[in-house]
Amino acid sequence: MRRTIKSATLTLATLLVGASMLPAGAVATNAETVKMGKEVAYDRTKGNCLACHMMDDGVSPGDIGPPLIAMKARFPDRAKLRAQIWDAQINNPGTRMPPFGKHQALSEIEIDAIVDYLYTL
Repeated sequence: MRRTIKSATLTLATLLVGASMLPAGAVATNAETVKMGKEVAYDRTKGNCLACHMMDDGVSPGDIGPPLIAMKARFPDRAKLRAQIWDAQINNPGTRMPPFGKHQALSEIEIDAIVDYLYTL
């Protein structure tokens, strides 16, 4: 019985982390989510963050947007960073950044994974 409860608890925790449903202060990332976030951010057919931003070990970055460094310091509130990716036009109507969530260019899970990855920078 204890093993079943423990297994169910671990499964639920994994799902909550993967879907980023934990409260902002309690979000824990894992290596797989961070890896997925980096892959989506670098993917020229998905996030394509490198087209505009210098980040991590990315090759041939653009310089239209700010460098993606010290992201925890710049966005201590994860929800604000996520909102920026979801639709940057809300806070900056003149931005060139595409509204990835609003236009469903990225899924909710992909956006959450990118946030997890950016928090490692």
